[in-house]
Amino acid sequence: MGITEDITLPTEEEITVQEVPLSGPALKAGAFHLGKACEFQNNEFVLCREETKDPRACINEGKEVTSCALNFFRQIKKTCADEFMQYVHCLDKSSPDQAFIPCRKTQAVFDKCVKDNLGMERPPFDYYARVHVHKTSRPKPEVEGPTVYEDATPGLPKDAPRPEAKYGSRYIFMW
Repeated sequence: MGITEDITLPTEEEITVQEVPLSGPALKAGAFHLGKACEFQNNEFVLCREETKDPRACINEGKEVTSCALNFFRQIKKTCADEFMQYVHCLDKSSPDQAFIPCRKTQAVFDKCVKDNLGMERPPFDYYARVHVHKTSRPKPEVEGPTVYEDATPGLPKDAPRPEAKYGSRYIFMW
């Protein structure tokens, strides 16, 4: 994508946030609960990106997603750190592709801890594949109409003469 002089980019201070300092297996272990806990923030961010088609307009929504993820993992660390780390180690060490199947027992222990301490149930398997209606307070963007070109070639008038086609029908599929 090329940029011109009239495009302003955000400054380094505007886009710098504390990152979530976790490894892949840790993020995978908490993904289902994290997705449920930060569902509203994620939906706001995705909606903003789709509606505005400009990532610069959604910096604050992105910061809220990161903040929500940090807060979620801080709560996990306070309440279920041992169960979470057992589940992470199981995912990391039990298979080369971090499959969930060998770790169902440690997953159940972690899920129970999260339910007991944070009151969050693990969402059902198909939860993220279902259609969800997201209610937002952001204003609806203006719908762009079709592009109108001033120098477009006008169409032929309805009463213009139409000579017979030189090599058969003008309509390919009508014989």
